[in-house]
Amino acid sequence: MPNRHLPQPDWLAHRLMVQGRAGDVAAFRLATSGSGIVPWHHDTDRMAEDWFHLMLAPPPHRRSISVMGARVLAGQLRDAVWDAQARALARCDAKISAFDLHAVMPVPQSLLRLGADAPESLDWLWRNWGTVWPLRRVELRACPAVEAGRISFACDFWSADWTPWPAIAALRLRFPTLAIGVTPRYVD
Repeated sequence: MPNRHLPQPDWLAHRLMVQGRAGDVAAFRLATSGSGIVPWHHDTDRMAEDWFHLMLAPPPHRRSISVMGARVLAGQLRDAVWDAQARALARCDAKISAFDLHAVMPVPQSLLRLGADAPESLDWLWRNWGTVWPLRRVELRACPAVEAGRISFACDFWSADWTPWPAIAALRLRFPTLAIGVTPRYVD
């Protein structure tokens, strides 16, 4: 798979605008809201072992930690990651993000088990979302008035490296009665 993403992405600002009948816009909002969290599986035991070996990589005379200290610190880091993962998973049912790509197109369980950095996961995210990172800074915006019987919904968001065109295309197919547009926001 060619490398289509950066390890440290460029974050691009966008505005999503949706217009249509009130019931259709409400259905769109329900379908696209989520926690903003992708529940990736983290192999914390493997991570702890990797950290342990990294701490012991320098030659003994240049090391600033003992073998026992490295083992204890690696275990503490593992526990901290496990606790953070448990807290994040507990929030996965919350609808705190108005536009969540994982709600729009959930990552399959088989890929969640592989992890966020597995080539298969990255390829799936790129093909289905158009970005390999969840959206950030999703914020509702005031909407301009539209004609009677129709309403609009708007939110701003930041996406990594690219506009999430595959997810937008899927939403346009799923909600054909809505006008769904995405425009870049150029921020100073």
